[in-house]
Amino acid sequence: MKCPNCQAEMTTMTLDARPGAVTHITVLDIDVCMGCQAIWFDAHDSNLLSQGASLKLMKLIGEQPASGNVVRPELLQCPRCSGRLPLIHDLQGNTKFSYWRCSEHGRFIGFLDFLREKSFIHTLSTKEIADLSQHIQMVNCVNCGAPIDLSNSSVCSHCGSPISLVDVKSKL
Repeated sequence: MKCPNCQAEMTTMTLDARPGAVTHITVLDIDVCMGCQAIWFDAHDSNLLSQGASLKLMKLIGEQPASGNVVRPELLQCPRCSGRLPLIHDLQGNTKFSYWRCSEHGRFIGFLDFLREKSFIHTLSTKEIADLSQHIQMVNCVNCGAPIDLSNSSVCSHCGSPISLVDVKSKL
């Protein structure tokens, strides 16, 4: 399948489905674009991923160098029907994430937003930021890498992302 963003051939990965999620589905084929650092999920496949499959994707994401490809929303079309992919904003707990969705066929989501959706990265509460600032004065934004001074701000001054934490321990 071609990437909706850069038209490169995407890599198909076969991953385990969550046991009992849908009785007849045991594995899922998802498509990954390493250049754009994004994933295409058919229908509701993201919700059907097993915990181990989510961890495999997280490991894959962690091994990738920073992407040079920027998502160009004006070019995004569904790889199944060529329909336009509107941007959808969603929430997992108190963590915001976004993706581009075809109402019939699936969705295109960047690596960072996939990690947010699966709660590998979550937005810190005011108390968590206060606790963190007792030990650390400066952190880097998980979205763009810019420095954030914890004594002055709880959001990135460069891209506006809230301070977030990569939380692998709670997923293991």
